[in-house]
Amino acid sequence: MNPSVTTPESSPALPKVNLLGMTRAQLEEFFISIGEKKFRATQIIKWIHQLGVDNFEEMSNVSKALRSKLETIAEIRPPEVVYKEFSNDGTRKWVLKVGENSMVETVLIPDGDRKTLCVSSQVGCALDCSFCSTGKQGFQRDLTTAEIIGQVWVANRSYFEENQDYDSRTRALTNVVMMGMGEPLLNFDAVVPAMDLMLEDYAYGLSKRRVTLSTSGIVPMMDKLSDVIDVSLAVSLHATNDELRNELVPVNKKYPLKELMAACQRFLAKFQADGGRRKITMEYVMLAGVNDQASHAYEMVQLLKNVPSKINLIPFNPFPQAPYQCSSRKQILAFQQILTEAGFVCTIRATRGDDIDAACGQLVGQVQDRTKRAARWQQKINAGEIIRSPQ
Repeated sequence: MNPSVTTPESSPALPKVNLLGMTRAQLEEFFISIGEKKFRATQIIKWIHQLGVDNFEEMSNVSKALRSKLETIAEIRPPEVVYKEFSNDGTRKWVLKVGENSMVETVLIPDGDRKTLCVSSQVGCALDCSFCSTGKQGFQRDLTTAEIIGQVWVANRSYFEENQDYDSRTRALTNVVMMGMGEPLLNFDAVVPAMDLMLEDYAYGLSKRRVTLSTSGIVPMMDKLSDVIDVSLAVSLHATNDELRNELVPVNKKYPLKELMAACQRFLAKFQADGGRRKITMEYVMLAGVNDQASHAYEMVQLLKNVPSKINLIPFNPFPQAPYQCSSRKQILAFQQILTEAGFVCTIRATRGDDIDAACGQLVGQVQDRTKRAARWQQKINAGEIIRSPQ
């Protein structure tokens, strides 16, 4: 027999289809394509996401024949947990392997009955915000939908592992924010299906007000987002004029504040059925002597006067060789008072998980940096350069 001829017995097995990242509609199409009824999608999605099952044999209401078929052609494969750590304040952090030499982090922040999960969308970050340690690692690639929703799956399942009698109807996770590593709107096609699963009644069943996407201001994709899914929006503002924001959030050079505010107004206009109650959360990291003066607060009042907003002031969380310091508590309170007196709802984010480097701006992973940004950052550290020091 000609050794170059491939026989069925020697044919390499086709890669299995990972069902973890499929929406209910996609699962329905999958089951129809293999000659099954589409109602199987509802059964499987409940087993995967509500009960945290990754073994077809455990799916007791699925026929043995179908379970055997699925074992052959499909899998439920979440990212591999390589490390986890729980903070003294209850914060949980997982380091997840998402490929050869590639890792990301996801963080669960408890606050009474509220449990908020910060989910990553990229390995590293394609942007280079000057105050964020994630951005200093550079960028490798986008995460897949399975790798994004897999973070939710891992965090949710952690409660089942601790308590086998845990009732999934209590929804271990109450809130999800696309606010981990990466800019989610630069990975739009994977992020939107993942958020669809978060909202799916047969998966995580979260309210559209409890799923939030945080963006640095990718204006065209903000418009596209409001066309395809109804979730809450947060904007990483961090500066109140273009000169300073160009430095802190470089994407501002492409989409300056005037364009960003107009995009925020268009986003809100899409949801007028809410009776005008919808607001955009403006995230603002407090950097001593940089963006925390009374003049900046008054600038913010003017900037947001036509954009229904609530403002979240974030104490800066340091990282090695960070060029900034956190504003003093007194300065943050004074800044908050100006905004409150102007009629804004303005909160100060409690720093959580900083003892395990899980606080805002501290998330890091293992990134094969395609941008060479990490190497340039290290060169500056070695040279003792300070990019900016507090005034």
